[in-house]
Amino acid sequence: MIYKDVQDWRQAGQKRVLLFGMSGLGKTHVAGLLREAGGWFHYSVDYRIGTRYMGEHIADNFKREAMRVPLLRELLMTDSVYIASNITFDNLAPLSTYLGKPGDPAKGGLPFAEYLHRQDQHRVAEVAALLDAPHFIGRAADIYGYQSFVCDTGGSICEVVDPDDPEDPVLTALSQNLLMVWIEGSDDHTAELVRRFDRAPKPMYYQPAFLQTAWDEYLSENDLTEAQVDPDAFVRWTYARALAHRRPLYAAMARNWGVTVSARDVAQITSAQDFTDLIAHALEARAKAA
Repeated sequence: MIYKDVQDWRQAGQKRVLLFGMSGLGKTHVAGLLREAGGWFHYSVDYRIGTRYMGEHIADNFKREAMRVPLLRELLMTDSVYIASNITFDNLAPLSTYLGKPGDPAKGGLPFAEYLHRQDQHRVAEVAALLDAPHFIGRAADIYGYQSFVCDTGGSICEVVDPDDPEDPVLTALSQNLLMVWIEGSDDHTAELVRRFDRAPKPMYYQPAFLQTAWDEYLSENDLTEAQVDPDAFVRWTYARALAHRRPLYAAMARNWGVTVSARDVAQITSAQDFTDLIAHALEARAKAA
């Protein structure tokens, strides 16, 4: 890790961390707090994916829909209107809408083959956006004068790396430049995430093997064809399984590449100093466990 011990972390003029864990446990909240406190550059991997790497896919999808409307078709064909997404750190709806959900087209579902295609586009984009983080560390310091850097990752980071491979190219590049910090949720947090997702199911990225298995099982258990699948019902059914699938991957990332903090402690942070203290405690705990 880039910080040898607690003293090294506390004395570092340049504090660089990467936050990972399930969406909804405080990564973006903490990153935003550090940004607002001053001195910290906030790099959002999901924002980078949605703007730099998938922005054209997203905009083209909007245009396909617009071309079905005669008035908009005429305006598009004459370059009279401009269509683009308005992704922000706090609103990633254009990206999740593009990823979509498989199933009945009458309910907004995508053909499963197209769904897999978009999932693969996201995988490529996520790897590229993660590997951009070291470049942005230098860019943030050179252009804006930021010395500290927080990388706010998407919940699917564990799906595009192999935490048990000591030579994983993405984790190697990241760990050489940032302290990897897992925000670990409790069983209560997991239950709340499931309840929240059930109220408003959103598209996610999954490992291809996990996704294919989930899809096959869902069709078999419910005796459905692809076109009969309720898209929301499928992603709800898959979500709890995804949480169980991801937890050991996050744990391996923390065990082999970084440190762990609890979501409960993260929720108590109100300042950059609180965050510094929390990471110091995590480094201390790791040293004692070694």
